[in-house]
Amino acid sequence: MDVRERKSLPHDVPLWVDPHREIYFITINCRERDHNQLARPEIAVRLFETIRHRQEKFLWWPYVFLLMPDHLHALISFPPSGKPLQTIVSQWKEWTAKELGVGWQRDFFEHRLRHDESHRQRADYILENPVRKKLVAHPEDWPFVYFAAGERPQFDR
Repeated sequence: MDVRERKSLPHDVPLWVDPHREIYFITINCRERDHNQLARPEIAVRLFETIRHRQEKFLWWPYVFLLMPDHLHALISFPPSGKPLQTIVSQWKEWTAKELGVGWQRDFFEHRLRHDESHRQRADYILENPVRKKLVAHPEDWPFVYFAAGERPQFDR
């Protein structure tokens, strides 16, 4: 069986972009797909604690962090910390893998939202994911979501 190794994704931020003023859409997949590693109360509580801890340390601002059974989506910004986005996310993945036993795929997907993209639409897209996968009937029924401000963010656009 020929198994190809996945190439690393580039996470370089262009010099003309101030990463501290941007919002990123991030997807992180578990290594084992179609297996519920994340949407379990005992794991979700601990993951959300680590997300909140990094928020309190000003490493990131997680507007929305939604856990699906085998991946997660987030809308997140990175306050000035001197650390690149890739380092912050990779260190979080490494810690959660060691401490919680989550088997992450190598790397992650990130997309910097452009000024003409709607932050509200992207948040809605993330929150609708459990509905699209037929896990719940309504987004508000999905318990595995974290909001930095304690409630759904109110974006202007």
